[in-house]
Order: sequence, then C-alpha cells, then structure tokens
Amino acid sequence: MTTTTKVAAGAGRDAEEGMRRRNAELERAVAEAAAREERLRRELETALARLAVAEEAEERLCVQLGELEAEAMEQAVEYQERVRALSDRLAFVDGVLRSSGVRGFAAAGGVTSMDSSS
Repeated sequence: MTTTTKVAAGAGRDAEEGMRRRNAELERAVAEAAAREERLRRELETALARLAVAEEAEERLCVQLGELEAEAMEQAVEYQERVRALSDRLAFVDGVLRSSGVRGFAAAGGVTSMDSSS
C-alpha cells in the first residue's frame, strides 16, 4: 500500500469517526428534546387540569354569590316593609293619642301630658 493510499484510508476513517460522533451527539440532542417535549406536555396537561378545577370553583362561587345577593335583597325588602309597617303603626298611635287629647307623645319620646283644655 502506498503512502497516499494509507493517508487517504486514515482520513476516511477519521471522517467516518467524526460522523459517528456527530451522529451520536445529534441522537442525544433528539432524545433530550423528546424528553423535554414530554415533560412540557405533562406540565401543560397539569396546568389545564388545574385551570378546569379553577373554572369549576369560579362557577360555583358565582352561583353562591348570586344566591347570597338574592337573599340579601329579599331581607332588605322585608326590613323595609317592617320599617314601613312600624312607621304606619306609630303614626296611627300618634293620631289616636292626639285625637284623644294627649299631646307630645311622639315628640317627648313616650312621655304624655293631658290637655288641660278638655
């Protein structure tokens, strides 16, 4: 074998070895990318599951808030009706007392005085 042939054969082996190393590096990079992609896919699935739970919780809270608002409105209406009824009763009693000659009941906080002109 001539020197030129030996050099060419050595260069061919070096090139082949370099290609094998490069191929191994690329295979490792592909495996790492696939593992990273799988990890990110699992993280995405976990995040989507948490999002679904949060959306369900938000929906339940909105329903509860609506129910509480309706209950609060109902209580406010009942309270307003009660105040109105008590005001009407007070006005009626004050009118009865005034017509019977008792003055100052409402103004004096319940202390009455008889009208001396009767």
